[in-house]
Amino acid sequence: MKVEIWSEITCPWCGLGSHRLDKAIDLFEHRDEVELVHRSFPLTADVPGEGVATVRQALKRVHGLSDERLEEGPRRVEALAAKEGLAPYHVLENMVGNTWRAHEFLAHASAQGKNRAAWDRVFRAYYGERRSVFTVEALVELAPELGLDPVRTRQVLTDGRFRQQVRDEGLQARRLGATGAPFLLIDGRHAIPGAQDTAALLQALRQVWNEAHSPLSPADTEAEVCGPDGCAVPATRPVGV
Repeated sequence: MKVEIWSEITCPWCGLGSHRLDKAIDLFEHRDEVELVHRSFPLTADVPGEGVATVRQALKRVHGLSDERLEEGPRRVEALAAKEGLAPYHVLENMVGNTWRAHEFLAHASAQGKNRAAWDRVFRAYYGERRSVFTVEALVELAPELGLDPVRTRQVLTDGRFRQQVRDEGLQARRLGATGAPFLLIDGRHAIPGAQDTAALLQALRQVWNEAHSPLSPADTEAEVCGPDGCAVPATRPVGV
């Protein structure tokens, strides 16, 4: 079973959604037969700067919300994350910026067989440690932790060799019907938008698995068959009939 999840790094529901998906897979009876693939859904292409404002400042500037109003959404996500064992999980006072280089870093790590580890590490760096993921320098610092060569990583991020792949993954999500992140696809046919809770994700995994592995109902137990020993004729039917 293949499970694909499209995410944006600075989308707090994506970090929480990834955590919930990990928990659902861990609870799934056939977890060893699940291939989990993270994909990029960049939503900050038009955001200038590299971590130059906090979420609080950005919400106030863009939406003109009061301090009380702008805290409602981020605080809710932080509370849900804490309740589900994902702490610390910084949202409101975290920095925002253009994540395109972070997605290129993740594509580079994925090409080296580090897809899941890299996404987990970048989410943890951003939400758990409030580290920048917007600059080449910040991303190169993460490279050795994933077994990636820092020099090669810097070169990859400088020459933009994974830029088209990141763009293509975002376009693929939209072609599949995604209008936001996170967005999941199970076995290429069961789409799940948003950060569904762990129970719902586990139910979806079981549903798709059962549909794919349901035995066929025999239409006619007396029908003729051919097997390793040749072709058999049902005993109830005269030969030649």
